[in-house]
Amino acid sequence: MKRRWSSIISLVCILSMCLCRTPAKAQETEKGPGELYARSAVLMDADSGRILFGKEADKARPMASTTKIMTCILALEHMKEDQETEASDYAAGQPEVHLGVRAGERYKIRDLLYSLMLESHNDSAVMIAEGIAGSVEQFAALMNQKAAELGCKNTHFITPNGLDGKDEKGIHSTTAADLARIMKYCIMDSPERDEFLEITRTGSFQFSDVEKKRSFSCNNHNAFLGMMEGALSGKTGFTGDAGYCYVGALERDGRTFIVALLACGWPNNKGYKWKDTRKLMEYGLANYDYRDVWEETEEEELPVKGGISESEIYSKNTVVPVGLKQKTGELRVLMRDGESVEVTRKLKGGFKAPVKKGTCAGKVIYTLEGEVIASYDLVTLEEAGKRDFLWCFQKMLKQFCC
Repeated sequence: MKRRWSSIISLVCILSMCLCRTPAKAQETEKGPGELYARSAVLMDADSGRILFGKEADKARPMASTTKIMTCILALEHMKEDQETEASDYAAGQPEVHLGVRAGERYKIRDLLYSLMLESHNDSAVMIAEGIAGSVEQFAALMNQKAAELGCKNTHFITPNGLDGKDEKGIHSTTAADLARIMKYCIMDSPERDEFLEITRTGSFQFSDVEKKRSFSCNNHNAFLGMMEGALSGKTGFTGDAGYCYVGALERDGRTFIVALLACGWPNNKGYKWKDTRKLMEYGLANYDYRDVWEETEEEELPVKGGISESEIYSKNTVVPVGLKQKTGELRVLMRDGESVEVTRKLKGGFKAPVKKGTCAGKVIYTLEGEVIASYDLVTLEEAGKRDFLWCFQKMLKQFCC
């Protein structure tokens, strides 16, 4: 009998555990796009740079030819008009996929950018790097400098083409979050963003070397451009260490999303990256819309020690009104249901007269999911003069005369 009751109790416990787990799994599915093939993935709002969804988003991994978006944007920003570059022995010896340049041949860098982004040619990447910076090593230094400027904290560039590499600082790698940040810069913030989009959206391109001895034709292999309405740009990548990688962008109904994928399968799973990209983009389109979260800020009073008070001449302190330095009247943020923005006002203290009009006195901070999405300066709207002997004497004299 004891054994029977023990078995029944065990069965009830197991059923209870199963029932308890089910809602948790459903809740997790509601908050994200579901299962993904990629080991690291990010969905980003390209306007604000806010990460809307992440899976091992900050895990450093090899990124293969998605590297070339950085190579392309740096070349666009640094090259001179009609700049040419000569193929070195090192460039000509790069492995496939390659254009097949020969040492000593000269090409226009702008033409090589189409070879770089449409066909992902490794020799073109080296020629571009050597033409812009003098060597691959010096160009890698430019890449790492730009990455740091963009807030990429876990990215290390060694090669301009994304071939697996290693040096004393680590392996050639990035994170899904950092890769998305780089793409945001390429399509939203760079002064050469329009040129970048034009190159990466071109279907095919023909060019020849400077001496016109050989001609080449390049075709765009970014299948995502024809996969979803509003597809903007993207770059594929693959190496043995990195697996299949992808970074792409989509704009629809005023919303721009970026997807970054690392380690998204190995042969024979070339299509995994397209499935993950579509799933993440559709999740963003279905769940995120712009909302105006602006809140009007009332004027506050800031105590000023030793300030002049016209109403209370015997007081040693006064106050000055404080308000927003600049009122926008609107703050549009891409949000999903269940998210809310917290607005906090932080005033500085310890002000001593004199205080000039327009002095920064604090901030109004908008926070979403623990991340600051906007901040506005609070400034003094009037000046506060200093109470000194001369002012006191004049006031007392005026009182006596009256």
